[in-house]
Amino acid sequence: MKNVHVYISGRVQGVFFRAETQRTAVSLNLSGWVRNTEDGRVEAVFEGEDRDIDKMLAWCQTGPPRARVDQVIVEEEPGTTGYQNFKIVY
Repeated sequence: MKNVHVYISGRVQGVFFRAETQRTAVSLNLSGWVRNTEDGRVEAVFEGEDRDIDKMLAWCQTGPPRARVDQVIVEEEPGTTGYQNFKIVY
């Protein structure tokens, strides 16, 4: 199991980034959350199997069709979060 905290910048708000992140994370059996930040980025925590996290991070590099991703910052965190599902946080 792997746990990563991710910050995504670019045109990532107002383009269904959170909803598509949730859909993709659920399809990969990941748990965690995603939210918009006040500074215009998207922030997420993903927890799951290494290969599934890698697929999610690859998806984050482009995001949904209307998004433009400029930067993805990934911070691997120790331990597990214990989240049972993946949700959008408001």
